[in-house]
Amino acid sequence: MNYRSVGDLSQLISHSMHKIPRDAEIIVGIPRSGMLTASIIALKANLPLTDLYSFLRNDELRRGKTRSYKLSHLVHPQDARKILLVDDSVSTGSSLAEAKGRLKEFIAAGGEVVTLAAYAERRSGDLVDIHFDLVGHPRMFEWNVMHHPRLIDACMDIDGVLCVDPTEEENDDGPRYLEFINNARPLIIPTIKVKRLVTSRLEKYRQPTEAWLARHGVQYGSLHMVDLPSAGERRRLKIHHKFKANVYASDIESTLFVESEPGQAIEIMRRTNKPVYCTEDNQMYVPGVSIGSISVKAGRKAIRIRSKVLNRVRALRRKLHGLLVNG
Repeated sequence: MNYRSVGDLSQLISHSMHKIPRDAEIIVGIPRSGMLTASIIALKANLPLTDLYSFLRNDELRRGKTRSYKLSHLVHPQDARKILLVDDSVSTGSSLAEAKGRLKEFIAAGGEVVTLAAYAERRSGDLVDIHFDLVGHPRMFEWNVMHHPRLIDACMDIDGVLCVDPTEEENDDGPRYLEFINNARPLIIPTIKVKRLVTSRLEKYRQPTEAWLARHGVQYGSLHMVDLPSAGERRRLKIHHKFKANVYASDIESTLFVESEPGQAIEIMRRTNKPVYCTEDNQMYVPGVSIGSISVKAGRKAIRIRSKVLNRVRALRRKLHGLLVNG
C-alpha cells in the first residue's frame, strides 16, 4: 500500500519548488483534489490562486489582506499569459487532458498552459509536463481514504473514526454511555459501502449503534461487536486490538483496516501482517515499511523512540535560538 499524507505532500512540494516555472503567473487547481496541491504551491510561491472553472469564467482574482502578493497587478486570471494547471495525481491522464482541453480559447489567444501533478506513475509520468514523485498502485492519499473504492473490502472502527470518542465521564457502561451512543457527533461518513465495521463496543449496545449508523447514512456489510458482559471485563482481558485483529485476519479479501488509535493500529498491523490506516495521526502502518526513519516492526518502541527524537530536536532548536538571540 503506497500512502501519502497532507504532510508528505507539503514536504514534497517544498523540495520540488525548483521544478515550477519562474514565469508562471497563476496557479490553477482542478477541483477538488487538485485544489489542495494548487493551494500549497500558491502559498509557498506567493502566487495568485484560482480554480479551473473560475478561470474559465474569468472571475476577478480574490486576495487576502494579510500579505502582499507577487503579480498583484493581475485583476482577472486570463490577464496572465502563463498558468500552471495543477492536479494531485495523474494515472490515465484523462482528467488533465480534459481540463487542458477546456483552455483551448486561452491557448489560441497566446496563453501558455503548463500541467503539473504532484504524484504520477511510471507509465503516466510523460502525460504531464511536471510531476514531483512516482507513486504506483495500490495507493491512497490522506484526503481520499474515507471515500476510496478500496473501502468495499475494508474493515473500519467506529469511535474516533465515524464519530467522536466518548469522554471518560460518558464511558461508564451505563446511562451516560447509552446517551453518548445515541447522540455521538459524526466525524467523516464514508460515501462508499464499508465491508465490515469492527468496534470494541459491547454486543449489548448493538441496537442503538445500528440506529445511529442508519440515521447518519453509514453503509456497511456487517457489524462486529465484542460479546462480553461488561466494559470492565473487556478491559481486564485487554481485548480491544485482539478482537479487531481477529476479524481483520479472518477475511483474506480485506486489505485495509481503518483505526482511530495509533497503539491499536500498530498492534492490529503486527497481528495481521496487513495495512492499517490510523485517523488520529494520519499514518498508514504497513508491515516492514518505515514511517519516516522508523520501522513499524519496532511497534510501540518505535513510537517512543520517535517521540524522544522529536523532543531532542525541539530542545536543540531552542538552544540554538538562545545562542542566536544572546549573540
